[in-house]
Amino acid sequence: MATAPKEAENTIGLEEICMERQEPPKEQKTFTVEEAVETIGFGRFHILLFLIMGSTGVAEAMEIMLIAVVSPHIRCEWQLQDWQVALVTTMVFFGYMVFSIVLGLLADRYGRWKILLLSFLWGAYFSLLTSFAPSYIWFVFLRAMVGGGVSGHAQGLIIKTEFLPTKYRGYMLPLSQVFWLAGSMLIIGLASVVNPTIGWRWLIRIASIPGILLILVFKFIPESARYNISVGNVAAALATLQRIAKMNGAAMPEGELREPAKERRGRFKDLIHPKYRRTTLQIWIIWLGIAFAYYGVILASAELLERDLVCASAAPPMQDSGDDSEESRSPCHCRLFEPAAYQTMIISTVGEIALNPLNILGINFLGRRLSLSITMGCTALFFLLLNICTSSAGMTGFLFMLRALVSANFNTIYIYTAEVLINASFLGALCLFSSVCVVCAISAFTLPIETKGRALQVCITTPGAPAKCYSKCSLETSRL
Repeated sequence: MATAPKEAENTIGLEEICMERQEPPKEQKTFTVEEAVETIGFGRFHILLFLIMGSTGVAEAMEIMLIAVVSPHIRCEWQLQDWQVALVTTMVFFGYMVFSIVLGLLADRYGRWKILLLSFLWGAYFSLLTSFAPSYIWFVFLRAMVGGGVSGHAQGLIIKTEFLPTKYRGYMLPLSQVFWLAGSMLIIGLASVVNPTIGWRWLIRIASIPGILLILVFKFIPESARYNISVGNVAAALATLQRIAKMNGAAMPEGELREPAKERRGRFKDLIHPKYRRTTLQIWIIWLGIAFAYYGVILASAELLERDLVCASAAPPMQDSGDDSEESRSPCHCRLFEPAAYQTMIISTVGEIALNPLNILGINFLGRRLSLSITMGCTALFFLLLNICTSSAGMTGFLFMLRALVSANFNTIYIYTAEVLINASFLGALCLFSSVCVVCAISAFTLPIETKGRALQVCITTPGAPAKCYSKCSLETSRL
């Protein structure tokens, strides 16, 4: 019986030990989508992503550049005046403007991948219909619809940006310009062969093929994990990240994927919040100027080549001949591109990749703001240089440099925006382009935020408290 107290004592001791071992578990490790993207790093998945999403630039370039190589032919076929030819381009970008807003809102609601697929289906359908346009009015309307579809291609850039680790964005996104270059050169090359033989309608049909082929490979690209986490679909976001890690042969971060208490998705009024108002307004100005300059170069070069406006040209000026002047005022006046014109267009298009290495170095070592300011300033200079009387080779050289510079502008502003916000007087027109670029260069230099090396921000709201935005580094610091 003496052993009973001893056994009871031992039992109590064992219970105490068990109680010690059953202490509440420590707080479980968690990670965000941004942290997972950084941990997984760059690999096979990103190469596939780069090839497929980058190829959207081929389809987009062919549809946009199509107007430049088709304009002389529709002018002749429908006996169009200058303002009617210009209206085609205007309506394309009007459709682009309207649909970009609508599709952007839909992408935030239904997902990037779905809207990207829809935009390609829409663009390919209306592009094919354009080739059967029975009249000028129908042609304008259908091309406006194509512009609307092309506007949705930007979702491909967003998907690329959201899956790329921070340190690779400044290198991989500018390299995507290779695809736009390929599309531009392809449509010019096709135009030089197809237009004189089977006609511009077949050129449009052929130009829609890359967009149709891309639709078939979209299934290999997942929906944005950042989008899935923003709508509370943690399982889908985790599955996507695990798939990427497996393809890259990398390990996932330890812990569980954390879903913020309430992650606020993009709202327009956030852009004009006092914290971001100045940045937003300046970025709008810069985007306007860059797009204005880029497409201005394309259309200006087409105008120069179509009208043979070269100072050193051996041909007599058109106004010296009374008959020519009368013809030039006639609605049925037209001048089709000669083989040399297509050659000049191809050479100048190559300029879009000529400055890529320097542009990449500038973006990553000088920063986004200074790099953009320099390239916009140089763009303004070369617009003015285009007014100098020179030979055909000289004009080609100026156009080459202009295409290189405006392309560099696009590379930089795409990265910066993703990181901080997720024909009367030809001389007068060129000076206007130059003036806008000067304004943009100044605006770029004075942007209040430098995003070099900066992670994408996550904005979290809690009931009764103002929204707070965190970068990856600040989130890590808050857990220490």
